[in-house]
Amino acid sequence: MAWTLDARIPLVLVEDEAGLQAALAAGRPAAVLAEAPTPARPGVAQEAFEAAEAHAAACACCAGRPAAAAALDRLFQARVRGQCAWFEQVVALVGSAAGRAQVLAALGGDAVTAARFRRG
Repeated sequence: MAWTLDARIPLVLVEDEAGLQAALAAGRPAAVLAEAPTPARPGVAQEAFEAAEAHAAACACCAGRPAAAAALDRLFQARVRGQCAWFEQVVALVGSAAGRAQVLAALGGDAVTAARFRRG
């Protein structure tokens, strides 16, 4: 019998506020990654990103990484530094195709994001 352990944080994609509320109510402590700023939720870590066109490779502000990857970095750093409530999953509120594509690109093509998070 083979055992596998994937310690990466699961990331769930939802398209609307109803999906977000359902995912948050599912029981596991969660953080929110949103395509646009959302109202604050007490006790829930939140980060937002803009689903805009990617900058040129190796630009000074993001080094060519998707904004979603940078927002996930901020969530992860806040978690490990104890600057937010502990979370066991991230719920990504992405209402547009561009936002969804950016989160999926970060999970599939950004090495740091892929090492910390997995699609759940």
